[in-house]
Amino acid sequence: MAQPALILASSSRFRRQLLSRLGVAFTCIAPDIDETPLAGESAPELVQRLARGKAEHVAADNQDALVIGSDQVADLDGHIIGKPGSRERAIRQLQQQSGRVVTFHTGLCLCAPGQAQPAVTTNTVSTRFRRLTATEIERYVDHEDVTQTAGSIKSEGLGISLLEAIDSNDPTALIGLPLIGLRRLLADAGVSLP
Repeated sequence: MAQPALILASSSRFRRQLLSRLGVAFTCIAPDIDETPLAGESAPELVQRLARGKAEHVAADNQDALVIGSDQVADLDGHIIGKPGSRERAIRQLQQQSGRVVTFHTGLCLCAPGQAQPAVTTNTVSTRFRRLTATEIERYVDHEDVTQTAGSIKSEGLGISLLEAIDSNDPTALIGLPLIGLRRLLADAGVSLP
């Protein structure tokens, strides 16, 4: 029996690169959902809601496909740190995170044909930023565009130099798509990976 088509509900090239590591054929469809946090919503609740919303939005028009949704936010002392949107806000975010522990929550959802409910999980990664000078922060944001990146850091690039430590059970979660968790969800849906 043929395996259902696999769709990544994302426009992120980093998530696309991560998923390609699993050696499966897939397509990408950018979901169009409102990512605004709800009043009183915690970071884990937000990423679960958004990952599920992205997957369900794309699955509504692709009901015979397996659809993956994922979302990530940074959390500093219980406050959600979103995408900065500008160089100036990225600098401010990194100044706030300097010398501190920042938690990155990544929500993951898989909508599968025949399953009554989407499978949803969250992965949490704890990062410890080193103390950063104003010059280091400015050099970093001038070198790497982080304006559309949660917490203003790309650990898969030069951003790794801003950190002292990463605590995670899935290193791909920090980049935005937890492949260890995704493999489990795909296996539960009957997908055998190479």
